[in-house]
Parts: sequence; structure tokens; C-alpha cells
Amino acid sequence: MAAIVLFDGDCNVCDWSVQFIMKHDRAGHFHFASLQGELGHKMRTTFEVPPMVDSVLLIEQDRLYMKSDAALRICRQLDGPVKFLSYLLIVPRPIRNLAYDAFARNRFHWFGKKQSCKLPTPEERRRLLD
Repeated sequence: MAAIVLFDGDCNVCDWSVQFIMKHDRAGHFHFASLQGELGHKMRTTFEVPPMVDSVLLIEQDRLYMKSDAALRICRQLDGPVKFLSYLLIVPRPIRNLAYDAFARNRFHWFGKKQSCKLPTPEERRRLLD
């Protein structure tokens, strides 16, 4: 069963991450939807995600993962050396999420917001849900 990655559609880092995941997920395990879209809103409601959360979310086997849990579980499924980042799951969640939150707080300052969207290829379109 495919997993769903919900991402911030306005974030350059999130956009780059989606492109990276697609490139390194040859098995097609992940599908994608923006947090701001209809499906993203529905999933946030279903899993009772607070409105102020703008973290990457992973829905896999009817379970919600947020922040570093989501990012590292995504890495676990990818091809190549990035898979080894999932070993960071052994680090206690509060410590991992401190680093995640610090990066997330500064992402727009460091990388800006998206001004336009790349046109997806036909293969990418099949994996974009919303």
C-alpha cells in the first residue's frame, strides 16, 4: 500500500524534498499531497493534526508520523545511502525534533517561499494526489 507524504506547498525545501523523494523512490512507495490542498485538509482532519502544524506528515498503514519521525521513516524507504539516515530514529524523539524544529523555523528565511511551480512530468503527476 502506498504511503502519503503531506508537504508544505509554499516551501522551497519541501518542494526540493518531494523531487528528491520521487527520484530516490523507484518502487513508487510514496504519493504526495500539499498540506494546503483538499486532500491535505481532509487528512489533517482525519488524523486530528493541529492547524498550526506545518511539518512534513507521513501517513503509512493508517498511522500518522510527523516531524523527524516522518522524515526519517521516508528515508528508510528510499534507494541509496540516504536510507542510512533512518538509523537516527534511535536518537530520542525530543532531541531529533529540537533539530527539526530549528531547521523548520528558519527554512523560509534561508530558502525562501516558492514563487512558481515546476510542471510535473507524467510519472510525477501519477504520484501527486492533490
